[in-house]
Amino acid sequence: MRALLLIPCLALAAGPALFEDITARSGIKFRHQASKTPNKYLIESTTGGVAMLDYDKDGWFDLYFVNGAQLKPGMKAGEVPAKADSKFFNRLYRNRHDGTFEDVTEKAGVKGSVYDMGATAADYDNDGDTDIYVTGFPHNTLYRNNGDGTFRDVTKEAGVGAKGWTSSAAFVDADHDGHLDLVAVRYVEWDFEPDKWCGARKDGYRSYCHPDQFEPISSLLFHNKGNGTFEDWTDRSGFTPAKGKGLGIAIEDFNRDGKTDIAVAIDSFPQQLFRNLGEGKFQEMGFDAGVAYDDDGNTYGGMGIDFADYNNDGWPDLLINALASQRYALYRNKRGTFEYYSAQSGIGASTRMNSGWGMKFVDYDNDGWKDIIIAQGHVMDNIMLTQPLVPYLEPIKVLRNQKGKFTEVAAFDKPLAARGAAFGDLNNDGWPDLAVNCLDGEAVVIHNKVANGNHWIRFELEGTKSNRDGIGARVTIVTADGNEQNVMVSTTSSYLSANDKRAHFGLGAQTKVTSVEIQWPSGTKQTIDAPQTDRTIQVKEQ
Repeated sequence: MRALLLIPCLALAAGPALFEDITARSGIKFRHQASKTPNKYLIESTTGGVAMLDYDKDGWFDLYFVNGAQLKPGMKAGEVPAKADSKFFNRLYRNRHDGTFEDVTEKAGVKGSVYDMGATAADYDNDGDTDIYVTGFPHNTLYRNNGDGTFRDVTKEAGVGAKGWTSSAAFVDADHDGHLDLVAVRYVEWDFEPDKWCGARKDGYRSYCHPDQFEPISSLLFHNKGNGTFEDWTDRSGFTPAKGKGLGIAIEDFNRDGKTDIAVAIDSFPQQLFRNLGEGKFQEMGFDAGVAYDDDGNTYGGMGIDFADYNNDGWPDLLINALASQRYALYRNKRGTFEYYSAQSGIGASTRMNSGWGMKFVDYDNDGWKDIIIAQGHVMDNIMLTQPLVPYLEPIKVLRNQKGKFTEVAAFDKPLAARGAAFGDLNNDGWPDLAVNCLDGEAVVIHNKVANGNHWIRFELEGTKSNRDGIGARVTIVTADGNEQNVMVSTTSSYLSANDKRAHFGLGAQTKVTSVEIQWPSGTKQTIDAPQTDRTIQVKEQ
């Protein structure tokens, strides 16, 4: 049994035709530290996000890996885990533009201060620099980008510390006033004490407790006042009564009313969908919209999440992954309500015995249809003692979208204890890459090597009336063959992680985009005629 508890996150070997693991030559030597104890504290099993962001404005996306802190047996309620040892530091790596990265953590001042979970990134103060919000226990940290390669901890003055255990977070303009607000998703009511014992006493082993052992808690909404500070709008927003056990978060406009909605992946409790009513108020309507349960009316272990239009019908669909034996849940949008569609899409059969975390709809082969890439691994490091056929370590899964039907692609073969995953184009070649944080193991950085001759186009937005990053803007393109695609600008989705904010479209064999329409959060609509393909288009709100 002891050996089972010490299994590391193994190095990844990718299929050469599709992806290449560049970690060894990249200069990234991050190893996550969960600091596991005999007490099996629940936070040991869920940590490890990663953010993909251009912190130095050089046009190349950098990587920020989130780490744990020192735990020990017998910790007391209210005790703050120590992060003094450098092995527990969060790590920021600057992209050198040649496939390698430089560790700039201590110079930048972003090593973290508590037992951290994940990170999100955006320009919350509209000054042109990307800031970082780190989630964790027992509070969160906001790092303001100084614009000179360094950050300053402004958590207290900004008022976004958020007590308790926060898992994921999202920057989103909830009231469309041009300033990014902040949603902090909390998991459960938890502390080191009482130290609940879960497992099989008669067999002599202890396991991480099921979330049923803990009370649900509400997510928090912090309203950006536009002066560097935030106001707690949790009560007035409608979030307070909507308690859950939240892990992942994604944003979209599911009913196409022009207001940005919020979906939260919930662990063993009904999934949540918050409809934006305007002026910072929300209505939780997961049950009414048809996304609270699976097709059997059961809850499941929702962890990773994404919100995107996978079938190119103009309506964003919702994907939430789960634990082994539960199937990943695809909810197809039927003009504002949802249908559980895992079986019909092929996702259900492919994922029945998998456990997913970081995940995203991403068109990895640039054919114009959004595929799915999922970082996987069971939450229980000793799951084999009770379920011998369920592995703890699992390979990354790739599901190729063939006009709305998904088929599994053999791309990765080495198992990982993966948690957070960030997606985007690290080498600016037009093909989406990914970075994965592994629980108690080495991070992996993966380049896309498909290079099948397909074309692409990408849009980098700058808001003027809207928030500077254009988060919440919807970009719609039509190609010469009449195919229409939609993407909402966001850094949020996956699990504990932040993605490349640029709106990316695969074009297949098409070399011409006949029209582009951008609906900004401010309500402004802007069109671009026939932009050139195979490049990034810079767009400023008019």
